[in-house]
Amino acid sequence: MLHRRGLLRGMGGAAALLSAPLAAPALAQNSRATTLRFVPQANLSALDPIWTTATVTTNHGFYVFDTLYGVDAQGQPQPQMVEGHELAENGLLWRFRLREGLKFHDGSPVRGVDVIASLKRWAARDPFGQLVARAVVEWQAPEDRSFALRLARPFPLMLDALAKPDSLVAFIMPERLAATDPTKALTEMVGSGPYRFLAAEFNSGSRAVYEKFDGYVPRAEAPENSAGGKVAKFRRIEWHIIPDPATAAAALVNGEVDWWERPHADLQPLLARSRDIQRVVQDTSGRLALMRLNCLHPPFNDPRVRRAIRLAVNQEDYMRATQGDDATAWNDTRSLFPRRTPFFQDHKDLMPASLDAAKQALKESGYAGQKVVIINPTDFPDIGPLGQVSADLLRRIGFNVDLAESDWGTVIQRRNSREPVEKGGWSMFHTTGPASFYGNPAMSSLTRGQGEAGWFGWWKSDRAEELVDRWIYSTDPAEQRKLAHELGRLALDEAGTVPLGQFTIRTALRRDLSGLLTGAAPYPWNLSR
Repeated sequence: MLHRRGLLRGMGGAAALLSAPLAAPALAQNSRATTLRFVPQANLSALDPIWTTATVTTNHGFYVFDTLYGVDAQGQPQPQMVEGHELAENGLLWRFRLREGLKFHDGSPVRGVDVIASLKRWAARDPFGQLVARAVVEWQAPEDRSFALRLARPFPLMLDALAKPDSLVAFIMPERLAATDPTKALTEMVGSGPYRFLAAEFNSGSRAVYEKFDGYVPRAEAPENSAGGKVAKFRRIEWHIIPDPATAAAALVNGEVDWWERPHADLQPLLARSRDIQRVVQDTSGRLALMRLNCLHPPFNDPRVRRAIRLAVNQEDYMRATQGDDATAWNDTRSLFPRRTPFFQDHKDLMPASLDAAKQALKESGYAGQKVVIINPTDFPDIGPLGQVSADLLRRIGFNVDLAESDWGTVIQRRNSREPVEKGGWSMFHTTGPASFYGNPAMSSLTRGQGEAGWFGWWKSDRAEELVDRWIYSTDPAEQRKLAHELGRLALDEAGTVPLGQFTIRTALRRDLSGLLTGAAPYPWNLSR
């Protein structure tokens, strides 16, 4: 059984690496006040935050693009690109007015037609956006600084949808880019956010560079989470891709980088001993680790086969493999609605961590020995060990397993394939996501049964979609809670997704940095040296 990862094995002592200097910084010392060097969680291999749910791409999106609404520290929607809205015709007409002076990085003004095109593209990909689009009968842009949505019936969670801060965010882009087929990834990055993407300096696998957009006019309110004034205090931000955790730690301790988004669990104690490093839990709700199964093709098109895996999963094995032995940083979460979210229920009976029960269930399922291809990254310490634990577990249950390991960029490309494994498809992948995002029945891709219109894995359940629809339109909190609990149990029982535990991350940055905001993303604004 796999209990601990070996990512530092063969690297020598971590302490020695922390004392070994890297190459001298490329920029002169007097640029420190104006340049931030950041080590992201993974390589930025895909740029379009509407095309992929990869968290690193969403984080990049917050630099380049802005949103109509953001969320404050309490998770409530607040105006961002808009001055506000008015609701008319008994909730069937939403009118919005854009703030004065908004413009894109190419100098063109942000117009109502840009917003409408962006919302249509977003709604074609995002589970919450698809619910919005289902209610809209007319998208209107009567003039440059206004837009409106006419609905078939009132949609009470409209602002929550427009403000959602995690995964497939409703970012606004120019109409010419938003007109791109939503199944095709954009490569040109033109937004209206606080930073411009410098395409000429982008080298996937090495670095990405952003420059302050002088044409951005922040809101007057104090910043909170993804809302308020997005004041860019650094002239330039460089993302340095450093897949080796010990090298990233050495760079941080030696002052060659300023901020490491996700320090490796094995290196946290060493970072804690450095007087020059501060460690902060930026997202107190934590992240949910998960296994996603491909429900289109054998063997996982059969829920009986999927259930066999769910019965065997021991979340402690997964958490120790990725997050280390400090159990204060993680906990079991036998639910697709994470702990510390409103609809969490512990379904211990569905996840007894019993290898014998799993073997018996697999035998009774009629599994015929089909190959199970697990696509898994070797350059993502929070995710790679999850796939290795699963490969070991599935072999012990009795599956025919092929662990296909590659870089994270290849994984997120391959998981788009709907072909069978014989033609380059896949059976299983692993990832993590913000607990706050998965706690909302309308947002969560884990409990939505949209089939081929939904998230990779394409679990389909008409009953789940019916429960979500009733939850959105219910005005009774008790009824909402009952519907959410039924939905959560249904989704976990059918095991399109299996939760693997919940954990918090201590991000690490140099002690001379201040103004770090809480939230699900490493927001670049308000931070200064």
